[in-house]
Amino acid sequence: MEFFRIKNDIPFMRHALKFNIISLITFLASVFFLATQGLHLSVEFTGGTLIEVNYAQSADLEKVRGALGKRGFSDYSVQNFGSSQDVLIRLPLKDVEGSAKQGEQVMEALNADAPGASLRRVEFVGPQVGKELAENGALALLIVVIGIMVYLASRFEWRFALSAIIANLHDVVIILGFFAAFQWEFSLSVLAAVLAVLGYSVNESVVVFDRVRETFKKVRGLSTPQVLDHAITSTISRTIITHGSTQIMVLSMLLFGGETLYYFSLALTIGICFGIYSSVLVASPLVMWLGVSREQFITQKKAVAEGTTDDGACV
Repeated sequence: MEFFRIKNDIPFMRHALKFNIISLITFLASVFFLATQGLHLSVEFTGGTLIEVNYAQSADLEKVRGALGKRGFSDYSVQNFGSSQDVLIRLPLKDVEGSAKQGEQVMEALNADAPGASLRRVEFVGPQVGKELAENGALALLIVVIGIMVYLASRFEWRFALSAIIANLHDVVIILGFFAAFQWEFSLSVLAAVLAVLGYSVNESVVVFDRVRETFKKVRGLSTPQVLDHAITSTISRTIITHGSTQIMVLSMLLFGGETLYYFSLALTIGICFGIYSSVLVASPLVMWLGVSREQFITQKKAVAEGTTDDGACV
């Protein structure tokens, strides 16, 4: 399906070096913020207090947040839990006794500024549980990366595989760099968004590289940069359709999903934008610089010895 077709190929590869310098600067900045500031981990990873309350009618989450803010609570998380009447509140790490007092203080704050709440439970999540979640999350990310590397290595010639792997890891580091630079809360939902971006980015790389391989086999007389320009240009319509429709949905979550979905959709937005950028303007130049050529996709016919026919008979 195509909304439009561009007749003349856009010379992306002419500016490949500029694009990759921009990409390298962004990547190094992300690594710098990750190394110096680190991620602002949520209660799931650091441990803390979980307080579940129930309202007779749909809870006003903004009132709940306002009530907690007035009482001096910070770094808290408020979201619906199961239904619009149930609210789950996460507070930073304290000891078990401190958690019990936090529960009382939260109920006092809610009764004063967001009345109608009844306490369901107060749970203390220790740092050991948070540490296990962080380790399991990092392991999940590592397994996904390895799986993508194996898939790309088996699907494409090694130059394509290496370029796609570098581009996909580039996306992940930049997302994490944004969260480290602005100290946005990194939660399990954000980790899920990062994993989704990995799959989304590799899909775009596969589409572009498939078109590159097809062009090398079918079209003669084009240089490698011209083949890459043709492949990228011919997939632009598809890219706009898929990424545009996805971004519309993500943007609706970003604007109207509330605090619960805000950082999840923000991570997806960053990932979609940089996923397009890396697949087109990072992975493709890397393939070119690694020396891909038409000869690597054409099966060479065996030369026929002079004085013999194709079946080996003497003339």
